[in-house]
Amino acid sequence: MKRNPMTRDGYRALQDEFERLKKIERPQIIRAIEEARGHGDLSENAEYIYAKERQSLIEGRIGELEHKLGTAEIIDTSRLPSDRIVFGSKFILCNVDTDEETVFQIVGVDESDISQGKISVESPMAKALIGKKIDDDVTVDTPSGKREFEVVEILRD
Repeated sequence: MKRNPMTRDGYRALQDEFERLKKIERPQIIRAIEEARGHGDLSENAEYIYAKERQSLIEGRIGELEHKLGTAEIIDTSRLPSDRIVFGSKFILCNVDTDEETVFQIVGVDESDISQGKISVESPMAKALIGKKIDDDVTVDTPSGKREFEVVEILRD
């Protein structure tokens, strides 16, 4: 079975969503279905149809989260090397063309969020960066073309 690497924070976020769906949203939708059933003819009852669709989405997401949590491989980011970029590393990259510096972290697929500087370990950018050291240049294929970056600093938590 394929393991799913993630940081402790990413695991916690998935676990929190799983618990919220099971303990709050699932019981709420069950009550909504019961209430909608009391309104009569189910074939034309929009509340019932919506509640059943919502229940299907919730149950699907619960199953997906169970799988992701079950295959999670939590990576301890407290003891990462500071001389090269690895999974979990936070680092500063400088765009060679614009001199703009940005902080990034390589994280698991399920916790990536580019607006927060978290890039998926499976992204082309992360693949190009793994193993790089301070002052290394990296060329990355992006949707808008090739971009060149320089590794400025590898940050410690």
